[in-house]
Amino acid sequence: MTEQQQPQPWRLIRRVLPQHTDHAGVMWHGSYLGWLEEARVEALEQAGLAYSDLSARGFELPVVSLQIHYRQALLHGDLVTLESEVQPQQGVKLPWKSRFVKADGSVAAEAQVDLVLVDLSAGPGQRRLLRKHPGDLQRAIATLLRGPARDPGVSL
Repeated sequence: MTEQQQPQPWRLIRRVLPQHTDHAGVMWHGSYLGWLEEARVEALEQAGLAYSDLSARGFELPVVSLQIHYRQALLHGDLVTLESEVQPQQGVKLPWKSRFVKADGSVAAEAQVDLVLVDLSAGPGQRRLLRKHPGDLQRAIATLLRGPARDPGVSL
């Protein structure tokens, strides 16, 4: 890939449903978090590693930092494409940048989420921050960094 070619983002397509909104029909701020997590889990799956398999081995990728900048309201019925890009690892943090894009192409919100890898396999209360990722996660992260080979557009 040349410097001019940017990887395509991982995409998750969703519609704002009544359960995502407040009493005024505006997407509730907490709903964004669920979609961000769903986008990460789906992208990881498309990159060849099911999050459930990672968890079954005692590994988790908790959020350690989160910022969301709301640009315009998402309303009940809006079709939204969540575009996510994995950024190069920064120390122990694995950063993700995401955009909530409306059907007209405008950006409704932008998010930055930082994850870390922890090992919980030693039992309750025995969390261990890992600096080195297992091989399958390293391969999946390399795929995530390259972006999807084609535009998979996961949707309901």
